[in-house]
Amino acid sequence: MGMNLTPQGESGEAEMMMEINTTPLIDVMLVLLVMFIITIPIQLHAVNLQLPTGTPPPVTSEPSIVRIDVDADGSWRWNGEAVADAAALDRLLQAGAAQPSAPELHVHAHADAPYGAVASVLAAAQRHGLKKLALADV
Repeated sequence: MGMNLTPQGESGEAEMMMEINTTPLIDVMLVLLVMFIITIPIQLHAVNLQLPTGTPPPVTSEPSIVRIDVDADGSWRWNGEAVADAAALDRLLQAGAAQPSAPELHVHAHADAPYGAVASVLAAAQRHGLKKLALADV
């Protein structure tokens, strides 16, 4: 920080000029900036991945899809065919679970379908261990 003493006015007395000389401050800041840029190590922006080697596994066959419709009156349809009662639905789900590759269940519930009818389909699917399940509304 520097002060200029300059003669001013008629009295001939030197008045102090109270301004900060910022040139040395800027010089020091620029030197520090250059030093920080030089000393910071270069960062490598890379992600190390361990990719599998060899041939990819064979493509599996597409799973079978079973569409279960729950109508507004609470009745069920299995791929478009009417299901008589809960026991018949349970037998169909049990047969589906017995297959080597379990089918995907697509449950399409009407907006006005009773909750109990939809919940019974979900509970029966869970009982038989069917895990591939999709819900949709009509």
